[in-house]
Parts: sequence; C-alpha cells; structure tokens
Amino acid sequence: MLVKTLGYVGVESPDAKEWLAFGPEVLGMEAVEASSGSVLLRIDDADHRLAVHHGERNRMLYAGWDVGSEEALEAAGELLHKRGIGFEVGTEEDCAARGVLGFLTLSDPSGLRHELFYGQKVVPGSFRPGRAISGFVTGAQGLGHVVLATPDLAQADRFLRGVLGFKKSDEIYTFMDLWFYHCNPRHHSIALTPMPGVRGLHHVMVEVQSFDDVGMAYDLCMSRNIPLSMTLGRHVNDRMVSFYVRTPSGFDIEYGWDAVTVDEETWTVAQYDRPSVWGHQMVAQTPPGALEAATT
Repeated sequence: MLVKTLGYVGVESPDAKEWLAFGPEVLGMEAVEASSGSVLLRIDDADHRLAVHHGERNRMLYAGWDVGSEEALEAAGELLHKRGIGFEVGTEEDCAARGVLGFLTLSDPSGLRHELFYGQKVVPGSFRPGRAISGFVTGAQGLGHVVLATPDLAQADRFLRGVLGFKKSDEIYTFMDLWFYHCNPRHHSIALTPMPGVRGLHHVMVEVQSFDDVGMAYDLCMSRNIPLSMTLGRHVNDRMVSFYVRTPSGFDIEYGWDAVTVDEETWTVAQYDRPSVWGHQMVAQTPPGALEAATT
C-alpha cells in the first residue's frame, strides 16, 4: 500500500471559532464555517485542508491520506483485511463532510486515527486567501506535514512503513528525537517523536511560496502577541526556513518556505545531531496542548 499525499487533518477544540480570525488574518488561509459549526480551513482549491470541530478538548481526530483512486482504496481494504487490521468504511454523510468520494479509517498502534481516501473535491479558482499572500505549496506534495507524538517509536515506524507504505527520509537525535517519512517529493509528510505514554498532534506544517510570506506572518504574530513556540530558523534536514506558532487549538503550526524535495532515485537516508542550522530557539514553556494519554 502506498499513500500519495496528506490530504487533510481533523482536530477537536473548544475554541474552534477562533480559527475564523486566526486562520485568515494571521496565516493567510480561507476560513469557512460549516453548518455543523466546524471551521474548515483552505489553502488551495481543495474543499478544505484542516477541519476544526467543536468539542470539549484539544486533540487530533484524524489525518487523511490520499491513495489516488477507488481501485487503490479497495486494494487497501483487501490488504488490511488479509493482515487482520481492523478498519471501518466512511458513511456517505462522513464522505460529504470530508469532501471526498470514499474513505476507510484505521488506527495506528497508539490509537490515533488515519483515514485512507480518494476523490478529494476540488473547485478550480475558488481559493480566496484571508490576506495578501503569494500562495501555498500543495499539489503533488499535498497539504504539508504532520508531526505526531507516539509512545512506541518502533511500533509506529512499522505501521507507517509496513502498512501505509511510507519511506524514511532521515532521523534527528537531539533533545527531541524525530524520524521523518515521505510518500511524494515533499521531504516528509509525517514525522514521529517518542513521548512515553502520550500520543497526539505536535504540529502541522504549511509551506508558502515566498520568504516574504513567512516574514509577514512572523510580524503579525509579534504585533498581535500571538505566542510562538519556536523562533525563525532553518532546519538542517529539509532546509526549510520556518517558525512555529501556537494555535487556538493547542497544537503548533509550522509556517515555512524553501524546503528541499526528495528524488527517490538518488535520496539517501541520513542522521543528524541537531534540528536546525540556525534559529528555531525554543520559546514555549509547555508542550503542545493537543496531546493525550495513549491507548498502548
């Protein structure tokens, strides 16, 4: 099985409506309030990329992975069944809410939910950014990436590579160990960090098309006293220039530019002893608030 891109992420939050201002005004996203009360965030012509559902606590609900076609989704279901991995098929109502033609859902070893889907709704020319911005890097690279906390790195690694078909990009060993995985030219669509007894969403990354977009968002955060988690810096592995901002829903957004891409024919896995070439100084005094006790 090989997923193609990260298509969407869904979270629960008691402060969902704060995204109606935070998403457009600070991040340059388009925010739409659904009839259900959820806030849908757009960064391109896809139906939505981030869904913030109103609920009692901050937590990740699901990550949606595009498999490309109905046939691929059926093959994924058959493979999961043969391997004894349980899954559920999304209802017609759920598919409409996700903006896809079909999906199935399964859980990773820590209990986090992943959805395999096909047929994401796209309305060409419909994206309306909340402020002046050059645009986001999506297309064949998908939404961006997610970094997930997991209580058992080895188990999670086997799930990503052995079940979902990811390939490892590289590893970082420092104050926060990280393993990175790709499924398309984006350096990583998902990364894992070990946290004993804990699972959840550490951050979501979105990539913009110019350094000025990053700088303007950084200025907006500073002028509005929006809490940063990490200052501006350049990562050592994907070379992205970015900063991290704490969202109204507890997890962080990494807002970045200029990441390298993976050429599968020539890429070699490396390990690093630091996360950044420069910058990325830790500002937040607490970890992201979208973490919860794991089921394992």
